[in-house]
Amino acid sequence: MPAEKVLKTTPLTEAHVALGAKMVEFAGYSMPVQYPDGVLKEHLWTREHAGIFDVSHMGQARLRGVSPLSAFEEVTPSDFIGLKAGKQRYSVLLNRQGGIIDDLMAARPVAPDGSGDDGLFVVVNGACKDNDFRVIDDELAPQVTIERLEDRALIALQGPKAVDVLKRHVPEAAAMVFMDARLLTGFGVDLIVSRSGYTGEDGYEISVPAHAAVSVWNQLLADEHVKPIGLGARDSLRLEAGLPLYGHDLDETVSPIEGDLAFAVSKKRRDARDFPGAARIAKELAEGPGRIRVGLKVREGAPAREGAEIADEAGEVIGKVTSGGFSPVLRQGIALGFVPPSHSEPGTQLNVIVRGKPQKAEVVKTPFVPHRYVRKGAA
Repeated sequence: MPAEKVLKTTPLTEAHVALGAKMVEFAGYSMPVQYPDGVLKEHLWTREHAGIFDVSHMGQARLRGVSPLSAFEEVTPSDFIGLKAGKQRYSVLLNRQGGIIDDLMAARPVAPDGSGDDGLFVVVNGACKDNDFRVIDDELAPQVTIERLEDRALIALQGPKAVDVLKRHVPEAAAMVFMDARLLTGFGVDLIVSRSGYTGEDGYEISVPAHAAVSVWNQLLADEHVKPIGLGARDSLRLEAGLPLYGHDLDETVSPIEGDLAFAVSKKRRDARDFPGAARIAKELAEGPGRIRVGLKVREGAPAREGAEIADEAGEVIGKVTSGGFSPVLRQGIALGFVPPSHSEPGTQLNVIVRGKPQKAEVVKTPFVPHRYVRKGAA
């Protein structure tokens, strides 16, 4: 018999088990998929209060060098030279054909007095991190040195009560707005805090020293507004928010234009065409891509899951669902998938094939549930 696969753990693994979490394999790690309350309650709690997530499987790194901002533009299509200190940007790591190797966040976190800016702080997907850092190293060395932050955990606090909860421990976090990144002190340790997340809700991602992860987790969890949330609800929350999941909605064959991520290709970079796959991406921007990611509301029957075929009204198969499930807020099936541009306009009537039967679906704008990011006026 083959040897049982040994899964990696995060600094919070024992805390999850103690809370009664159901643990599953994810990105090579043992991770909580749900707690005793179950996915539906966890999802709605996050939308109404605040949920805490262990995302320590993600890859955290510092990119250091003489000019890491300009160097990072060699592997991404975004404007990092123009990224202001204290801000974070969503981008994609591209292969030479313009396909997405991974999507990521990159920031220039600073202390409240503006000090401490030291290269780029990058967070990449857990399942992709080893390859991502290898690509960056292969392409950018010796301009950039990658310092992998293996000694740090990552905790997400998401939901309308997140700011009230965190400011009791880290008062400066309340003044941050969406996509701010700060070097702060709280819980007695140094933190890297961004006001962002993967749920569509207001909230924070908090990088903490691994040795302090359990203490920070427990202090946040002690607040009556906070409950632990597993991967199951994290997935349904991001789906309602219309956010893609790498390895499902995005992969190395999908360009940012096909993936409905044209905003990640800055105007300056479009004009310069100085990034990997620029010829393909410029052509798709000018002429339209052959396929595009859209949102679908399933109007009848069971939710359409990943892999379900998408057909036009005449029954011709034109695409596939890449993410799908039940929306606890809308109380209906929703999905993301790829279709030809001719069938991508909101209001287009389509069918999804579930268990061999066509079910009515409609192309809609995403997000399915409105984002509630705090963009200004935080207090």
